Amino acid sequence: MIYVSDKAKTKVERLMEEAAVPDKDYFLRVSVVGGGCSGLSYKLDFDNEKKPMDQEFEDNGIKVVTDLKSFLYLVNTTLDFSDGLNGKGFYFSNPNASRSCGCGESFAV
Repeated sequence: MIYVSDKAKTKVERLMEEAAVPDKDYFLRVSVVGGGCSGLSYKLDFDNEKKPMDQEFEDNGIKVVTDLKSFLYLVNTTLDFSDGLNGKGFYFSNPNASRSCGCGESFAV
């Protein structure tokens, strides 16, 4: 399961509205890609095409889809959003990460 906090839900809905994304057909695609200072980085996109091995979840009213390979890194991860002084943007609370970089955008397992 991939979880979505209340703050992240509000921000995702606002971004979809601003981009005029038809929310009933689209979902949030979360993936893990190579890169970043810790080796792996998170990637977020709006998408409307599912692939054969995609894993689909819904939490807090937000549909989240990830490919199977990424899901292995994302099990029980929570997507959150911060608008505080110490950083603004989406971040992941990932219990599978053994370390993450200072900016929080990349991690290692």
